[in-house]
Amino acid sequence: MENAATPAQKAGQPPAILTALEAVSRPDPYPTYRSIQESGAFIRCDVGGWVTTMVTGYADCSATFQSPSFGSGYSAGIHADAHRAPGSTDSGLKSLLRKDPPEHTRLRGLVSRAFTPGVVATLTEEITSLVDTLLDAALAAAEVDLIEAFARPLPLFVICRLLGVPAQDEPVFSEWIVPMVRGLAPDMTLTPEDLRARTEATNAIHDYFRELVAEVRARPRHDLLSQLVAAARDSDDLPEQEILDLCVLLLVAGFETTVNLIGSGTVALLRNPDQLARLRADPDLVPAAVEEMLRYDPTFPFTVRTALRDTEVNGRPFRRGDGVVLLLAAANRDPGAYREPDRFDVARYADSTDVPRHLGLGLGVHYCLGAPLARAEGVIAFRALLARAGRITLLDEPSYRTSAWVRAMSQLPIGLSG
Repeated sequence: MENAATPAQKAGQPPAILTALEAVSRPDPYPTYRSIQESGAFIRCDVGGWVTTMVTGYADCSATFQSPSFGSGYSAGIHADAHRAPGSTDSGLKSLLRKDPPEHTRLRGLVSRAFTPGVVATLTEEITSLVDTLLDAALAAAEVDLIEAFARPLPLFVICRLLGVPAQDEPVFSEWIVPMVRGLAPDMTLTPEDLRARTEATNAIHDYFRELVAEVRARPRHDLLSQLVAAARDSDDLPEQEILDLCVLLLVAGFETTVNLIGSGTVALLRNPDQLARLRADPDLVPAAVEEMLRYDPTFPFTVRTALRDTEVNGRPFRRGDGVVLLLAAANRDPGAYREPDRFDVARYADSTDVPRHLGLGLGVHYCLGAPLARAEGVIAFRALLARAGRITLLDEPSYRTSAWVRAMSQLPIGLSG
């Protein structure tokens, strides 16, 4: 049944969507998400002209994800973009995300070949070697910021390797990624400084890839960018700007999910020593533990969809053009879907067929393109970390980047020894 407003809204407090967005950067946002979830399955919100419905439960989020009646809405020309500031520069991060079939199918087909299990397998040796190198330095230091020393350089290397970015250029990308990821949030939640930083980073990264595209045209290589340039040469359906936007999307998406999987997964293990001990005793559980990490504390707590036609979700009607915000972080801990949803259990997904698939990487046609790569990096990283670091301690509470859309750690100070 639809809720016109949460109890907080009725009392004149901010609507549920703003409460949820504000909670992203808290050490523990989940009591807030649970409170919102308990106030209604569908919560109507009007924030500065951005009218949307927050969907809070697992079954409803899952149904919306998989329904062909929902999508970005941009391809159909029905998305009002009311949450974007007038005159703001689009970062290009939503190039593929803004497409619906058949345009989405075409673009996804061009880049999906870079993330097949076979391609990921060919990267395993390089990923393992880098993980060992990073752990050598971290163990020698004994006390490190795990984000800076381990979680960030690993996926940055891998995604740059796939795109064909030279190793010497990798460091500058981490400087561009932060303002661009922050810019994923609705513009109404960003400061003028945030908007300016997003524009500057967007221009810089587009300029970089424009030069790299020119180099690849002259001297093709065996990387994803070369494949995209070749596809553009053979077809009129892939202009250069679309290539640039795809590169931006893949760079950020391939980086951010893995960084926070490693960070949030490590914190979950350290705060649940019984599960850490269980994983040390049975390393074969690491793949299942990675799935639980993605469920327990996902990088992207929300996603947005638009009704492409008049439709309904489990009896709740939506009209063409209606917007929805799927509260995935709440859905992943829905008591109606998971047993003891707030308990971190590294064996939850081990040899089990009755545990619902988590929504940490999405679902349906927009399912995370880089999921196989993120999983592989996570499994390799945690297997090595647990095998080589006999002692891991949390030296201080982790800090989170200020964001209204992405749950991202800025620092995670830990002590470790062999």
